[in-house]
Order: sequence, then C-alpha cells, then structure tokens
Amino acid sequence: MAKLVALAAAAGLAILLAVASTKPDTLHVERTARIDAPPQQIFPLIEDFRRWGPWSPYERRDPTMKRSYGGAERGEGAVYAWEGNRDIGKGRMEIVESVPPSRVALKLDFAEPFEAHNVVQFTLEPEGGATRVTWAMQGPSSFVSKLMSVFIDMDDMIGRDFEAGLANLKAIAES
Repeated sequence: MAKLVALAAAAGLAILLAVASTKPDTLHVERTARIDAPPQQIFPLIEDFRRWGPWSPYERRDPTMKRSYGGAERGEGAVYAWEGNRDIGKGRMEIVESVPPSRVALKLDFAEPFEAHNVVQFTLEPEGGATRVTWAMQGPSSFVSKLMSVFIDMDDMIGRDFEAGLANLKAIAES
C-alpha cells in the first residue's frame, strides 16, 4: 500500500513538473484604460515616483512600508526603493526611459519575497480629448514561476492590480 501511495505521489509530481515545463518562458501582463484627460496631464503622475502614492495599488497594501527615492527627481534616472510586509516585499524601480508625454519605461527588480527582474512600460496615446494609457510588464519566467503558474494565474493576479491602478490614475487625472 505504501509503495502504491509513493508511486502515485511520484507520478503526480512528474505530471506537475511536466505541466510547469510547458509554461511560457516570459511573463507578460498588460492592461489598458481610457482616461478623459490629455497625456500632458497624466504623464507627470507616472514619471514622478513621489506622485505614485495616490494611484498605485501597491502603496495601499502596506502603509508602514519603508520608501526611499534617489537619482533624478523624476523622469530618466529616478529611483524608488521599498521594503514592506510580505504582500509588498522588497525591491527597486528605476526609470530607464522617459519620453514626455507618451512613454515611461522602468526597470523593476524584486528582491523579496522572490527575486525577479522585469521591464515595465506605461504608454500614453491621445484619443481625441482623452488618452489611452497602457500599463505593461514583461520579464523572464523562471521554472519556479512556471511551477507557481500551474496554481496561480499571474496575468489575472497582477492584471487586477494594474486595473485598480489605472482606475485610480483615471480618477485623479479626471478630477
């Protein structure tokens, strides 16, 4: 009986590892919102990390999070580092490209609860008197990430955060 249970467990593990190995090598999450404001009004809220507090969904998860700013005040070279609870973890962002008022690209590095290195892009496209804002993140998917994705839909989980952040950004920019 014990041998049968061990064989079943080994077969289950083999299937789990096989399914994980079929997952994509890259994680890509993207969400878009239409904001009734011109890009020039929205862009400063994104290119200045000190202005993320009211709209970023991550800022609200840990009000006692330790934050530090460095480099440029805003735009290319601006740096934001954080250390928070287990929901927030520890990491650093740096703006690596700033093209007013249409694009901001960030290098996003997580140190905790797991190591990850991603690229984040905000794209602002005028649509009449409004702006189409796209928040996208892309990075390599390690085998551990692939294994987690068997149980957790990362696009759905991170996408919900992006949707909340874009809704907050919309409310601020339109007010």
